[in-house]
Amino acid sequence: MSEGIAQPDQRVENEGGTRDLFSKFDDIIHTRETLLATGVEDPYNLVMEKVLSPTRAICNGRDTILLGTYNYMGMTFDPDVLDAGKQALADFGSGTTGSRVLNGTYQGHKECEDALKEFYNMDSAMVFSTGYQANLGIISTIAGKGDYVVLDIDSHASIYDGCAMGNAEIVPFRHNDIEAMEKRLRRIPEDAGKLVILEGVYSMLGDVAPLKEMVAIAKKYGAMVLVDEAHSMGFIGENGRGVCEEQGVIDDVDFIIGTFSKSVGTVGGFCVSNHPKFDIMRLVCRPYVFTASLPPSVVATAATSIRKLMHGSNKRAHLWENSKVLHKGLVDLGFEIGTDEPQSAIIAVIMPDLQRGAMMWEALLKEGLYVNLARPPATPANMTLLRCSLCAEHSAEEVQTILQMFDRAGKAVGILAS
Repeated sequence: MSEGIAQPDQRVENEGGTRDLFSKFDDIIHTRETLLATGVEDPYNLVMEKVLSPTRAICNGRDTILLGTYNYMGMTFDPDVLDAGKQALADFGSGTTGSRVLNGTYQGHKECEDALKEFYNMDSAMVFSTGYQANLGIISTIAGKGDYVVLDIDSHASIYDGCAMGNAEIVPFRHNDIEAMEKRLRRIPEDAGKLVILEGVYSMLGDVAPLKEMVAIAKKYGAMVLVDEAHSMGFIGENGRGVCEEQGVIDDVDFIIGTFSKSVGTVGGFCVSNHPKFDIMRLVCRPYVFTASLPPSVVATAATSIRKLMHGSNKRAHLWENSKVLHKGLVDLGFEIGTDEPQSAIIAVIMPDLQRGAMMWEALLKEGLYVNLARPPATPANMTLLRCSLCAEHSAEEVQTILQMFDRAGKAVGILAS
């Protein structure tokens, strides 16, 4: 934690002198209490009483524009997607009550995996119950003790957790630094198992990885490559296959991980691959084997959404336009943005510190705009961010309204000059 808030070194003990297992969280508890004592609303306790569309909801009693949902392609209210879910719910019931390797594979799970294989033009696909589990399962299964995982230091928590579960040697390198990545690979024994893990779009700043150069270097040193395309699937690339497609390396990577909880508009995770032995993962991947499978209604909505995203070029073009307009508009207002140019549907607005970031978040909410307040340790370089994630369903008029809200809120809290 940073933000200039004093951190107490308190350790609560229970009767008998035993340490309270919650004492490790005292610093975070103190930071939260200090923040809420200023009178701001709790930014991590927002309630959506009713969702009206992919871009609007009633939040804490207010009619609110949604700019922090990762609903990039706006598929959550697509009529075909909803109809598929309703039909599957009626035909197959509310849940599977079993693992994929037991009674948990329904026709819908196979159809969803077929849709993924068609979408990516890959030989194999596995569907997991969450995107987090996809990373946890694939990474921990293929990279074990004695293997090396070379990863970007800004990698998602699920990637780090997958490495820890597999007990592989973690070798981090500076964010998006091609030379630093090669230095790490050069030091690893030539005959060791090596996995390079990258993300297409990094979720905090919305910046894109130089995959073309990085994948080439990984292959030079005999490493397998896994790319997490959670924040780029559906949107980036000619066919929406992500940064791998955009940079021409989709046939060179060994595994692509993704999620259904963003552009697809439901919940779940997946991995696609052309590796000839990939199907054995269904028997050896613990987070796949020992987890109940997704409900039939969920995989039906996912499969329908994925197939519609194959023909989403107009939506992708509109989302890119929204991103460019919002990025330029915020810069023109005087805000500091996480990237010099728009690189994805994520626009990160850098705040001076946590307290003023929370004040700005609250001011925007009172204006009728919801964004994400992101803080250390989840953010790089101890930054506090207001993270905006645009949707293909935001109208051009809504984007202009959003800019006006940022202008008024920024002036109200003193981040922009009046």
